[in-house]
Amino acid sequence: MNSESPWAESAQQFQKIFGQSWAQALQSFQKLDLGTQVPAAAPLKLSQNKLQALQQQYLKDAQELWAQGLQGIPEVKDKRFAGEGWASNPVAAFSAAAYLLNARTLMGLADAVEADEKTKARIRFGVEQWMAAMAPSNFLAFNAEAQKKAIETKGESIAKGMQNLLHDITQGHVSMTDESLFEVGRNVATTEGAVVYENELFQLLEYKPLTAKVYERPFLLVPPCINKFYILDLQPENSLIRYAVEQGHRTFVVSWRNPDDSLAHKTWDDYVEDGAMAAIDVVQNITGAEQINALGFCVGGTILSNALAVLAARGDEPVASATFLTTLIDFTDTGILDVFIDEAFVKFREMQMGNGGLMKGQDLASTFSFLRPNDLVWNYVVGNYLKGETPPPFDLLYWNSDSTNLPGPFYAWYLRNFYLENNLVKPGKLTVCGEKMDLSSLTMPVYIYGSREDHIVPINAAYASTQVLPGKKRFVMGASGHIAGVINPPAKGKRSHWIRADGKLPATLDQWLGGATEHPGSWWTDWSGWLKSHAGKQVAAPKTYGKGTKFKAIEPAPGRYVKQKS
Repeated sequence: MNSESPWAESAQQFQKIFGQSWAQALQSFQKLDLGTQVPAAAPLKLSQNKLQALQQQYLKDAQELWAQGLQGIPEVKDKRFAGEGWASNPVAAFSAAAYLLNARTLMGLADAVEADEKTKARIRFGVEQWMAAMAPSNFLAFNAEAQKKAIETKGESIAKGMQNLLHDITQGHVSMTDESLFEVGRNVATTEGAVVYENELFQLLEYKPLTAKVYERPFLLVPPCINKFYILDLQPENSLIRYAVEQGHRTFVVSWRNPDDSLAHKTWDDYVEDGAMAAIDVVQNITGAEQINALGFCVGGTILSNALAVLAARGDEPVASATFLTTLIDFTDTGILDVFIDEAFVKFREMQMGNGGLMKGQDLASTFSFLRPNDLVWNYVVGNYLKGETPPPFDLLYWNSDSTNLPGPFYAWYLRNFYLENNLVKPGKLTVCGEKMDLSSLTMPVYIYGSREDHIVPINAAYASTQVLPGKKRFVMGASGHIAGVINPPAKGKRSHWIRADGKLPATLDQWLGGATEHPGSWWTDWSGWLKSHAGKQVAAPKTYGKGTKFKAIEPAPGRYVKQKS
């Protein structure tokens, strides 16, 4: 690498992998987001008190670092620099310590900006991205661990790293796991079932009962269309789908199609009416049930809430109870994703794809990865390319890399009406499928789950649904993040969840937490007990899939749609 300009060469190397180079991404971010709030003609102001304190602290820390010299560098508590190679190389240890000092100072400068909170959040995000990219661990010229491994393997690790780089350029994304070890339908998404219905947007999967009797009210899961459904069915031991079947529920799942150019014109209304509402109708027709129970996960929950509101506006109440897992309904708090959203950005997306086109899955995946750049980007750049390592097999990361496209009109409408204008919680403001949205019409009991460390659906945003939906509600908070908090089977005995025994749902999450109790282990058992109370009596389990010739088994689960690649 060119030590005089390591970033320029790095950007060129990763351009094909990320779809656009980091430098281009940074330029786009500045143009579309920061530029709308911070014009060049109006430079940012810094708090003079904070700036003076930062300067004094920086000079003090820098003087101490230089005074210690190469032999007295303190231990660096950062996993990027935790290897023995860093500790045994004084020059590398010094570079890591100096980098961390500069990073702290730059973040301090970002916090010292006198601006509104959104502008400050954008500045912090930009600085965090830059500092993550510029860590000395990301460059072979400075990474002591990678250099040590290259010497020990007589250059084999460098050769393997180049092979990994060429492989990832070919496949179009950074490998987070050994993808060759997984195959959908063979060792992920293996719960036995069949496709019993399909249209151009989704296939409906029905799963084989694992109990002699099932509850009379069938159970429908609506996963996010931004990801593939099998996050809910990775392995038998951590499959929420299999768990529901084991609990005696006749279980159906929507498997969204991965859109191609033939679906590039599809809208939010299409996904509501021809997606969730069609699935509800088919489940009713197959089972003969007057009402069903439904679950929506993430964006699937938002789609489900819209479908239920449309049905209610038409005088129909086919869902007896609804579960919302890490779902945004009130978009007041959208967490870190808010840094991307403003009028200029949304208008740009509307001009770009509002009338047709695709939001590419890999672009979406890269955006979400850069929300946690050290863990989900540079960690793999270092391991795969600088050290020549093959990442270990991990089903969740295989799923994470199996990206899906979104129709442009769907995506642009979603950005404006939910993320930008938060119209869903304004009665009568939003029209979906020809009906005015009014969530006060959703009087069925609901179970609302949020993950405490979720960076996609912040826990405050998950809790906000309790203040919007009018029916009888149960709110549960789980530990960990957006995925790990949800996929937490009871048998693992991991993590905790919080429940408020008195059932009260005060105005804020902090007030709710004041009366909540921590319970060890998974929230699944609490949810299972709640769902059974709304599932009706038990009846003999069906012996066949579907119903008659109209809804006969088309092919075995998980079906064709989930196997389509972006």
